[in-house]
Amino acid sequence: MTSQTPVKGDISAGSPPLPAVAWVRILAQYREPDTLRSSFEIAVSLIPFVAIWVLAWLVLPVSALAAVALACLNGLFLVRLFCIQHDCGHGSFFSNRNLSDWIGRAIGVLTLTPYDVWRKSHSMHHAGAGNLERRGIGDVVTLTVAEYRARSPFARLRYRAYRNPLVLFVLGPAYLFFVENRVPWGMMGDGWRIWVSSLGTTFSGALMVGLILWFGGLMPLLLIFLPTTLVAATLGVWLFYVQHQFEETQWDQPDDWSMHDAALHGSSHYVMPAWLQWFTANIGIHHVHHLYSRIPFYRLTEVLRDHGDLARAQRLSISESIACARLHLWDESQRRLLSFAEARAVYGTA
Repeated sequence: MTSQTPVKGDISAGSPPLPAVAWVRILAQYREPDTLRSSFEIAVSLIPFVAIWVLAWLVLPVSALAAVALACLNGLFLVRLFCIQHDCGHGSFFSNRNLSDWIGRAIGVLTLTPYDVWRKSHSMHHAGAGNLERRGIGDVVTLTVAEYRARSPFARLRYRAYRNPLVLFVLGPAYLFFVENRVPWGMMGDGWRIWVSSLGTTFSGALMVGLILWFGGLMPLLLIFLPTTLVAATLGVWLFYVQHQFEETQWDQPDDWSMHDAALHGSSHYVMPAWLQWFTANIGIHHVHHLYSRIPFYRLTEVLRDHGDLARAQRLSISESIACARLHLWDESQRRLLSFAEARAVYGTA
């Protein structure tokens, strides 16, 4: 986290002027979306996405490298579309919930994410973030030091493999979007709507792939569709990771857990350059989003502008975030994330 001289009233300095729950009423004034603004945000995300797709297709016969470069660029627009889908899932993008849901479902075809399945798992993530008894749904699996030490050598090895950056940020995103999202794992008994969402998105995605193959053959699929999707998936997983996997995040046992405290103090404020903040739709302002998820992404900057305490809280720079990839275990006694090496040095854990 960014080292800085504590500011009076600074949440990150340990003496917040208001308890987390008190912020909820303050943040409620930012919850109303603007229909025209929301429509504009969709247009400036979707139109360039389609245009770059077409341009990459036209360029492909001339230069495969240029087509791949355009596809990688388009991955950023796909991330932005996913963030809009995310806001639709929270009911924060349009006042009309049905409109938000159907736009979310349509975008879900492009992002290969079944909207209703994702919305349910993500709501469970919000409802239980920071609760040690409610891990495993919509989050990155994180063991406590005690849990890790209690596991067999093989189980430890498996967890170490899972937390390896190559698995989390290279293999993991591909598996998540191309395999796991195709079936509603963990929700198979949750009703027909979940299955319709999952299979409908899979069928629509298969139709999209089929049309690419029919009209363009294998090369557009390999050199445009795959790079676009994988860049977006990798960046999306990384963003989700650093939102809660930083050293001073917060987890508690159920008796000590508070949803509002966990939302505010257990979520990072990922500080990015303006252009990257635009492509990621302010999702880095995650502590505010988790505390009040009904705020449209384009109003999150208003919150920081009006409330310096929140602007200074949990700041995490890009350079600092790289170090978060080596954090693996939650130490309940020290109340921070440790690396495997630190856990071994302190507790003798292999």
